[in-house]
Amino acid sequence: MVFKRLLGSLGGGGPSVDTVLDPGAVTPGGTLSGQVHLKGGSADFTVEHITLELVAHVEAEHDGEEAEGAVAFHRQMMGGNFRLAEGELRSVPFSFPLPWETPITELYGQDLGITLGVRTELGIAGGKDKGDLDPLAVRPLPVQEAILEALGRLGFGFTSADLELGHILGTGQQLPFYQEIEVAPAPRYAHQVNEIEVTFLAGPAGMEVVLEADKRGGFLSEGHDTVSRYTVSHHGVDQVDWNAEVESWMRQLVEHRASYGSPSPYGSHDAYGHGAPRADKDHHGDGHGHRSGPGMGTAVAMGAAGLAVGVVGGMVAAEAVDEIGDFFEGDEEEEEGDEG
Repeated sequence: MVFKRLLGSLGGGGPSVDTVLDPGAVTPGGTLSGQVHLKGGSADFTVEHITLELVAHVEAEHDGEEAEGAVAFHRQMMGGNFRLAEGELRSVPFSFPLPWETPITELYGQDLGITLGVRTELGIAGGKDKGDLDPLAVRPLPVQEAILEALGRLGFGFTSADLELGHILGTGQQLPFYQEIEVAPAPRYAHQVNEIEVTFLAGPAGMEVVLEADKRGGFLSEGHDTVSRYTVSHHGVDQVDWNAEVESWMRQLVEHRASYGSPSPYGSHDAYGHGAPRADKDHHGDGHGHRSGPGMGTAVAMGAAGLAVGVVGGMVAAEAVDEIGDFFEGDEEEEEGDEG
């Protein structure tokens, strides 16, 4: 990896910065670590702060129109207040926990089409510059992986994943966006449901699983969405029959015949018998149910083996962002234009 950018506010003689993440994907709530490499410029400078910012490529819907942009969802100051001599090479190690709701970007090493990045901000002499950006890979937590594996074994197929700006009502969601993993229904449910969206909202004690079904309309009725929420623990994952548990969730979701927005006759529960209220998805606080489409073009075709079983059968990402830097550099140019 090369030194990518000189600090624009300091001209050609300013320091350069390069952030190198430790190899391998991390988990939500896990520790992100690496090194920030600095190279001094044509004079001595005082580095006031080094800040790492987690950024996501997120979709937003407003008045029926979709837009895309970069959303910063965590900032971590890693040090500063030191002198960087002319031409000096210095490395600053860092280590900090990811937010628990950080989206997953891969499953068994296969890309899901989610774009996350770590952006480095260097503050010098009262100025600052977002000088370096690196892609961030996040793998599922054990309980997330168990649920996705169960979906695959039950015949549900992965279709796409995206990040939606907004909050899911009735949940403990912390980030300003949520991840939707869209799956095609198993053959036995295909006549009742068009697709199912799965959202994981993890926390230190456990995880909320929000399921939304886009239901097919009948001869005399319109299709509608139904939403249910379940709570699972991070502990004892290998002691749960996830095939039976997920099958129960899907059966309740699909067979729910009440109109959208009414309480579920089944109620929601977790894998250990605890009750949980139903939740509806709210987009920008408009109160309407939300169902995303293919989104930013990250539709991924998978074999009949399903989500996680036989994943090496091939995934093809259509219209995915080729270079994470291209997307975020465009965003930075807009920010610089605003500042000017």
